[in-house]
Amino acid sequence: MEMTESIKKYKEKIFQGRESELLETDPEFMERFEHFAFGEVVNETKLDDKIGFMAVLAALLGCQGEEAFRELLPAALNIGITPVEVKEIVYQAAAYLGMGRVLSFLKITNEVLTEKGVSLPLEGQAVSTMENRRETGTRVQVEIFGEGMRDFWQSGPQESRHINRWLAANCFGDYYTRTGLDYKQREMITFCFLAAQGGCEPQLTSHAAANMKIGNDKEFLIRIISQCLPYIGYPRSLNALSCVNAAAEKQEKGMNINEDKR
Repeated sequence: MEMTESIKKYKEKIFQGRESELLETDPEFMERFEHFAFGEVVNETKLDDKIGFMAVLAALLGCQGEEAFRELLPAALNIGITPVEVKEIVYQAAAYLGMGRVLSFLKITNEVLTEKGVSLPLEGQAVSTMENRRETGTRVQVEIFGEGMRDFWQSGPQESRHINRWLAANCFGDYYTRTGLDYKQREMITFCFLAAQGGCEPQLTSHAAANMKIGNDKEFLIRIISQCLPYIGYPRSLNALSCVNAAAEKQEKGMNINEDKR
């Protein structure tokens, strides 16, 4: 009974009276799902609502959960995630998921924001310029991953060195330098992108280590995985947990976190 009341209060806070049509068509399933996602998970993780929803939105991008993203985006806005923060999550996803998987989410975001009365385009958040994006991107890589990244942009075989240069200029220079989200938030959503899409365990381990380096500790990352589990499932969540444990073990042994490609 106490859990039921807790779930009702949580749903009212995030959905503000809007109910899923699945409660009518699939009541038994939704009873168990909501008890788990909005009761057990929320009560276990005890994350700030805003951080929890940032993680879920990023995870839904990663696992290509378009319909769930469309349903939960209004709730994310209801609990205080700003339009700028939503856009920054979607924009950064392009570097880790590719535009082929992000375009539909960008369109959904624009539709929901317009329905909410938000005027588009939003105020620009770019800090780097087309002239200094590589240099500023390298600076961010060093600040997050460590001094070993200073010359990463010009490392590797000649025929593929341009990809490391792009990583500095595009992934970090174009996205991580933007205002709207801080480094801890950006590393957290990157962790969620990678965990949710699966098959990126080397990069996920590297970003788990980067998260820990800048203050998103092991306990926090486990809470983030737990928050996203109802939306990405157990296999990818358990894989993510293994990556966090591997990164923590490396950290404890003082090993280099830059051993894996980003």
